[in-house]
Amino acid sequence: MSITRPVQPDLRKKRVNWQKIAVIFLFAVVPMFLLILFTYIPFIKMIQFSFYNMSYTKNRGFVGLDNYLKVFSKSEYVGAMLLSLYYMAGAVVQLSLALLFASILSLERIRGAGVYKAILFFPFLVNGIAIGYIFKYFYTRGFVLDSVLQAIGIPLEKLPYWLRDQSVNNWSLVFTSVWKYCGQNMVLFIGAIASIDPTLYEAATIDGANRWEQFKAIILPGIKTVFMLNLILSITGSLSAFEPAYVVGSMGANGTATFFIKIHQMAHVSGKVGMACAMAMVLMVLILIFTVLQRLFFRYVMRDSDNTFNAKANQAKALW
Repeated sequence: MSITRPVQPDLRKKRVNWQKIAVIFLFAVVPMFLLILFTYIPFIKMIQFSFYNMSYTKNRGFVGLDNYLKVFSKSEYVGAMLLSLYYMAGAVVQLSLALLFASILSLERIRGAGVYKAILFFPFLVNGIAIGYIFKYFYTRGFVLDSVLQAIGIPLEKLPYWLRDQSVNNWSLVFTSVWKYCGQNMVLFIGAIASIDPTLYEAATIDGANRWEQFKAIILPGIKTVFMLNLILSITGSLSAFEPAYVVGSMGANGTATFFIKIHQMAHVSGKVGMACAMAMVLMVLILIFTVLQRLFFRYVMRDSDNTFNAKANQAKALW
C-alpha cells in the first residue's frame, strides 16, 4: 500500500518579484510622470496664458479672446501665415522629387545607386543652422550663385538680390528647405517601395503596363501610408518654418519672417507671453486642420487607387 505525501506549496512561487515590479515602475510610471510634467502641464498652462495680457514677470489681467483677435486683425501676422504657402509649394516639389528619385533608384538598375542615395541623403544630416550659413553666403551678392550664373553668360546687373528682393527671397529660402529635406523623404519612400511584393510588378508587366502605369497602380497605393506621413511632416514643417528665414533671411528681414519667427519675436524679444501663446495655439489649430484635410483626401480621393492595387495583388496571387 503506497502512502501519498501531501503536496508542499512552493513558497518560491508566492514570493513577490520586487525586481520585476521595480522595472515596470521605472519603464512605465516614471516616463509617464515626466511626460505629464514637461509636456501636458506646460501645454495646459500655454492655453491658460493665451487668454491673459502677461509677460514673463507681470500679469496684467484676463483679456479673453483679445489676443486671438489681434492675430487675425493685424496684417503682419496674417502675412506671416500666408508665407507658409511658399513653403507648402516647396513641400510639393520636395515630395515630388523625393518620390521620383526613390522610384528610379528602386526600380531601375543603376550602377552606384548606393552612392546616389548617400549623396541625396547627406544634406539631412547637416545641422540646420550650418545649412543656413552655407546658403546665406551662397546667395550673397557676387558670391557662389551669382558667380555660377555669370559663368554661363548672365551679367551681374541683371541678377536680383536673392535675399533682399521680396519677389524672389522667399523662393530662395524655400529652395534651402527642399535641398535639406528631399533626401529624408526619398529614403522613407525607398523603404516603402522595397516592402511592395515584387510579383505585383510581374503581374502588371504581363498585362502590358508600362512604368508610369505601374507607378499609378502599384507604387503609389502601396506606399500610401508613408506618403501620408511624409506629407504631414512636410505640411507641418511648412507651417512652422524657422531656420531658413531666421538664419539665411537674417531673422526674418525683408519680408521673410514666418509665423513661427513672429511667435519667437513676440515671446523672446517683446516679452508678450500671452500673445505668443495665442499665436502658438493658432498655429497648432492650423496644423490639425491640414492634417485632417490630408486624411480625408487620401480616404476618399485615392479610394480607386486602393481598389486597383488590391486587384493587382489578387491577380499576382492567382498567377503565382
